[in-house]
Amino acid sequence: MSVVARSVIECAIPGTPLANAAVGLDACVHCGFCLQSCPTYLALEDENDSPRGRIVLMRALVDGTLATSDTDVRTHIDRCLGCRACETACPSGVPYGHLLEATRETLTNAVANPLVARVILFVFARVRLTTVAMLGGRIARALRLSRLLAMLPGRLGFAMAMLEATRSPIERGHYTPSSGGSRGTATLLTGCVMDGLFSHTNRATERTLAANDYRITKSRGQGCCGALHAHAGDAETARALARVNIAAFERSGADVIVVNAAGCGAMMKEYGRLLEGDDQWRARALAVAARVQDVSELLAQAGPRAGGPLPLTVTYDAPCHLLHAQRVAVPPLQVLAAIPGLRLQPLEGSEQCCGSAGIYNLVEPDTSARVLAPKLQHIAKTGASLVATGNPGCLMQIGAGLYQTGSTVRGIHPVDLLDASYAAAGPTGPREA
Repeated sequence: MSVVARSVIECAIPGTPLANAAVGLDACVHCGFCLQSCPTYLALEDENDSPRGRIVLMRALVDGTLATSDTDVRTHIDRCLGCRACETACPSGVPYGHLLEATRETLTNAVANPLVARVILFVFARVRLTTVAMLGGRIARALRLSRLLAMLPGRLGFAMAMLEATRSPIERGHYTPSSGGSRGTATLLTGCVMDGLFSHTNRATERTLAANDYRITKSRGQGCCGALHAHAGDAETARALARVNIAAFERSGADVIVVNAAGCGAMMKEYGRLLEGDDQWRARALAVAARVQDVSELLAQAGPRAGGPLPLTVTYDAPCHLLHAQRVAVPPLQVLAAIPGLRLQPLEGSEQCCGSAGIYNLVEPDTSARVLAPKLQHIAKTGASLVATGNPGCLMQIGAGLYQTGSTVRGIHPVDLLDASYAAAGPTGPREA
């Protein structure tokens, strides 16, 4: 009897997302190569909190030796950051990220997510509520409330430190790039947190792309990419949000959809898989996903052009969903290398998760803090004044940790550094060589 047939016949949870994805479990040979790549295993030293251990739990759910209502199973599955570093380490090609999402969807259909998670996901699924939430954050930041409350203990203090970390850490001049658009048209996923709290990075993205000869177009009607919902097991909402974005980006007619948030980019590149069961949207999802690129990929393809000097010491931390999910490793370093005068210091453990993982740091704060601690220690050893990373969650997580530990190091998006370099080059930015 084939392995696939055995999985179907003996399945105790037929028709569930995990059952439909269960064939992926058979790729795991339990070699243990994933263990040292897993941040929760390293932090908690519990086999159940490793990729191998969680796959054993997933198999037990499929076989019926554990129930979907088992609280211990839910605990260990919820503790996973979903960083997908295990996929990079795995010699057998286990689709762990997809298995994790399928498992969480199956468990969430049996027992609802914690209240904090449900409230956050409810807000981000609705444009008006997200707009209000982001406005409230900007007001608190402008009034210095985030700075005042950031040193409080617990979730509130860390949340305020995260908000404080969204301030731009560098001053930059103004420039107006000219672009003939010879590299084609690009449209930006404005995003929820990016547009709400990192609008300076969105504008920097548009300027740096224009300075490298991309023509920027708008995509009206877009919204949340759905990544938070998919990772939390709310796949139906993720699919609904994806359909809205697919339609918006189809209308834009742009050659490429540029994303400056690693988690959003990973989600959008997998829209085809997310909607593979929808006959009306599958082909459209695949077509849109094929046009998605991280901003660093586009800039690296263009060179990018060099700007003015920035005499700064910077270290780079690789966002998990850029490095492990999208497998984009070199382009961000090429962007930073194009900045004259910038000294790039290597960061030990750059490939390890910082503990942000969407809303993970708000629903699993203790484990998140334990994962973050070694990252902060490694950053301190570099002697850098800035740590560059291409994801809002990472910027806020690392930035909050740095702020609460009294460090003067601040987080910044690589595009913001390139933008500052272009501003230093003059009122029209960099010129063609």
